[in-house]
This record gives sequence, structure tokens and C-alpha cells, in this order.
Amino acid sequence: MSTMSTGAEIEQASEKIKLASEPFRRIVSQVNRVLVGQEQLVHRMLIGLLTGGHLLIEGVPGLAKTTAVASLAKAIDTGFQRIQFTPDLLPADLIGTQVYRPQEQTFVVQKGPIFSNLILADEINRAPAKVQSALLEAMQERQVTIGSETFELDNPFLVMATQNPVEQEGTYPLPEAQTDRFMLKVIVDYPNRDEELQILRRMSKTASNVEIESVTNPAEILAARELIDQIHVDEKVEGYIVDLIMATRSPESYGLNLSPMIQFGGSPRATINLALAAKANAFLAGRAYVTPSDVRELAMDILRHRVAVTYEAEAEELTSESIVSQILNHVPMP
Repeated sequence: MSTMSTGAEIEQASEKIKLASEPFRRIVSQVNRVLVGQEQLVHRMLIGLLTGGHLLIEGVPGLAKTTAVASLAKAIDTGFQRIQFTPDLLPADLIGTQVYRPQEQTFVVQKGPIFSNLILADEINRAPAKVQSALLEAMQERQVTIGSETFELDNPFLVMATQNPVEQEGTYPLPEAQTDRFMLKVIVDYPNRDEELQILRRMSKTASNVEIESVTNPAEILAARELIDQIHVDEKVEGYIVDLIMATRSPESYGLNLSPMIQFGGSPRATINLALAAKANAFLAGRAYVTPSDVRELAMDILRHRVAVTYEAEAEELTSESIVSQILNHVPMP
């Protein structure tokens, strides 16, 4: 669909978008029946759902990362599979395998748990690289090859992977090719005092009786995705997106002395993902156009896992987050 340019077209699309974004507000209210706080995580999960972009969710154990993804799946009338990643997991446990049937003397494909809509890859960094790599084709190509056969995956298909911080024992850092497949990397932090008090009152019971209702379905999600393609992005906003990504690759061109600190910057996939995420953000706000604030709000989650720091940066205790922050503060918003 062509990008809209006239005010009348944007106004017309705004009405459609306000209507189409309603189910997503219902999802939030359902998830909040179980989850306390974590508004940012829920918002980012909706952006992933709207754009088909996968999420990497990082935080220490016990912060309801798994509960958040499971609650989202219940609020949507769709398939859900939780896969617990462990050091002894094999690729076949994920995608499936060929099983020999002696009576028929043939091999039959037995599909794995990856054949669903929402996939929760729990503690993804506990499994070795060969298992993590088995996800690559599924995440990027939306298909799986078992033996000589290739199978299309269902639509919508979304991987939400949780991981504990890499410093903990018994974990395998995700390869760069794997992390780049994730649209967003969301850091989940501890709740504040008021939220903690709310968690205590709501959850300190021997049995939970909160039921989440399905408030939307895959057809509504796919219809919303079509509307996202119609959201208007002004040339200045496009320029801002490109400038942010380019500043991670050649910071000196933007007057930033960060080149010795950056091993490599964001790929073109980062540019595409930032534009898509900004459109989804506008959609959730009921708008038919993207503002620079949409871009800035999501830039950290798009870039923090795509900007690799050098040993020099590590020696100076500079993280990818602090480098992205400097870029965001330096590149002017239109």
C-alpha cells in the first residue's frame, strides 16, 4: 500500500485505527489482571504481535517474564507453546524429526512444538548454540525444514524468548546472528515499592483464581497488521530513523567520539525494525502517523542488542545502553 500524504487520508485512517486498536487495549486490561506493573513489557509484546517481530526479554528470575507471555497468549484465542531450554535440549526437540514406521517401512514427519502461533522460549540462553540456531530459520523465514521437507509456520508466528543475565552460571551467550533476529530486547527490572505491595496482596495466596478471557483472535491481529502498513511516516521522521542507525556505524559523522567504543553498529534490519515498531506505537496510540517521539521511545529496545562494544569500551565500563543513550541525546529530533 502506498504511504499516505494528504491530511484527509490520514484523518480517514485515524478513525479505522482507533477502532482496530481497541482489541489491543482489551488485551492489556486482561494481562493486567494477573501482572502487576511491567507496563513497558506488555506494550513491547503488543508491538511484537503487531509487527511480527520477535522479543528477547531479559531479567533476573522471579520477575514474571514467563507469566507475562503466557497471559498474553491466553488473551488471544490462538496456539501457544512453552519450550523450556536446557543444556541437553536437541534441535529435534524444537522443530521435530522424522520417525520410522516399520510396518509401513516409511519415515513420517513428527512436528515439534515450534509449530504454533506464540512460542515462549524460556531461558533461551541455557541451551547450546546448535539449539538456538535451530530457531533461526523459523524466526526469519517463517518456515522449518525437517529432512528434505519444508513446512510453512502458522500466521501469526511470534517467538518471545526469556533469558537470565549472561553473568549467571550455566548460560550460553546468544550469537550475534541470533540476537539480530530479535526485533526488541526488553530489560525487565524489579517492581517499585507500591507495585511490590500490590504483588504481595494479590499473589500471596495458595491458589490463584484469576482467569484470563480471550478478547481477540488471529484474524483481528492480521487485520491490524494491514492497517500498520498504511500509517504515514514523514520524510523528516524517516531521516531521523536513518540518522540514529547511521550514528551507531559511523558516530564521527555525527560529531560523536565513539568509534573506538563500537565494534559494530545496527544492521539494515535495525532500520526496518525501528520504522515498523514506531508505526506499531502510533497504532496503539490510535494515530495514523508516526512522530519522532515514537522513534525515540523504541530506539533503545531496538538497538541495545545490536550495538556491540569493543574491549576498550568494556575497560571503561561503557555498555551498549550507555552508547545508545549518548547517540539518542546527540542526534537532534526533527
